[in-house]
Amino acid sequence: MAPAIELTGITKRFPGVVANDDVNLTVEAGEIHAICGENGAGKSTLMKILYGMQPPDEGTMAVDGQRVRFSSPSDAIEAGVGMVHQHFMLADNLTVLENVILGAEPRNWRGIDFKAARQHLSEVGEAYGLDVDPDDLVESLEVGERQRVEIIKVLYRGARILILDEPTAVLVPQEVEELFRNMRELKASGATILFIDHKLDEVLEIADSITVLRQGRTVATVKPEDVTAGDLAELMVGSELPTPDITDSTVTDAVALDVAELVVHDADERAVVDRVDLRIHKGEIVGIAGVEGNGQSELIDAIIGTQPVASGTISLLGADVTHASVRNRREAGIGYVPQDRHHEGLLLEAPLWENAMLGHQTQAPYAKGAFVDRRGAQGQTEQIRTEFDVRTPNVHVAAHALSGGNQQKLILGREMMAEPSVLIAAHPTRGIDVGAQAAVWDSIRAARAKGLATLLISADLDELIGLSDTIIVMLRGKLVATLDPAAVTPRDLGAYMTGAALEPAGQEVAADG
Repeated sequence: MAPAIELTGITKRFPGVVANDDVNLTVEAGEIHAICGENGAGKSTLMKILYGMQPPDEGTMAVDGQRVRFSSPSDAIEAGVGMVHQHFMLADNLTVLENVILGAEPRNWRGIDFKAARQHLSEVGEAYGLDVDPDDLVESLEVGERQRVEIIKVLYRGARILILDEPTAVLVPQEVEELFRNMRELKASGATILFIDHKLDEVLEIADSITVLRQGRTVATVKPEDVTAGDLAELMVGSELPTPDITDSTVTDAVALDVAELVVHDADERAVVDRVDLRIHKGEIVGIAGVEGNGQSELIDAIIGTQPVASGTISLLGADVTHASVRNRREAGIGYVPQDRHHEGLLLEAPLWENAMLGHQTQAPYAKGAFVDRRGAQGQTEQIRTEFDVRTPNVHVAAHALSGGNQQKLILGREMMAEPSVLIAAHPTRGIDVGAQAAVWDSIRAARAKGLATLLISADLDELIGLSDTIIVMLRGKLVATLDPAAVTPRDLGAYMTGAALEPAGQEVAADG
């Protein structure tokens, strides 16, 4: 049988960068094949080429033994290749059925043939063991269920080969188990799955084959039974697998951030942050665990100042900043690593030195009085580049040209160089490789040792447990448990996050952290 996918000599160049350099990849039909590599190794570019989002400069592609050249995702879908992106592309105000058929609506003389669509959706779900209620509103679904809808949407369009981009990035352990069960059922039903993942233990658990890319080239294709996570890390970055663990406590008695009885409403006047009390001391990392959509984003926005507070107070180093402007809070010492670096953290078309100013543009060395200090800004950015190992030819490169890991290091460096008193770090290592992860963890640990107070929000439960001095679980806008990270497992934490009834595996500590 011909391979499901065969890429030969794929090369893709961008100005100043060779993203893919003579890449070869063979994926057998009916297997689960993982792609691993550092940010900037060429994984995303290769998947975009395979899905018709970008053309290769050199090389050939074959699907099921037939040579292909895609000029758009529509061409890829027609050939049986579908892609589920890391960031879901669903309309919250539509039903599952409406989302699945959007853009591929069956029609009859009356318009959309919902009866035929419902029948086809039922057949797809039954064939691949993916159970969804077509009438559920997407906004009512948990994260894992939304991902299932995205997979069904691709299968509905006839895909037999699925590309999954970072499929576990936003899932708790129980949802990861469900996803892996779905993946195995898809495989048993004849589907071929190609997926990108940075979590090497997950790769070893689910993959039949693993291809490692490094600096745009194919390094190796291995079987999971022949390698360890450490072996994969060394193939990817040339070093051992990093861990986020901290050791000695640096927590002081001085309170840096004090949030009391905080209430935040959504547009419908519902409490999405419900009477939250949160206290973080200098030298302390407090981790917030919660399935996305349980109020973490609104809590961050309220602390930063981008979302109004209905009631309660926010104090920074003893000063009330509840109604202060974002600029005043930033100037008073709040650093911020946003959860979406592309939409909140960077101006992708702007050069790095302009991006290094964001949030600090009113202060030296970026400004002299009311004017931008170009020389000072460029010098500071060069220092960030050196100290935080931002890999770029120079500070005039546009931010979009950097890999995700280097973009993240630039953002972290920008915040750390401002010497904040409190750092709000939202998913600081999401979507970055083990090498960049290690750099981010090292920076946060070093700042903690110097007295930085950090609020860490992360979907990576190992990261939360390893870095945090205290973990607080957020569910439906409330803080429902405070746990000792030394005595709780990722699975236990996942049970708290989903509201499952479970006796605490770790010792509960005082609710104010």
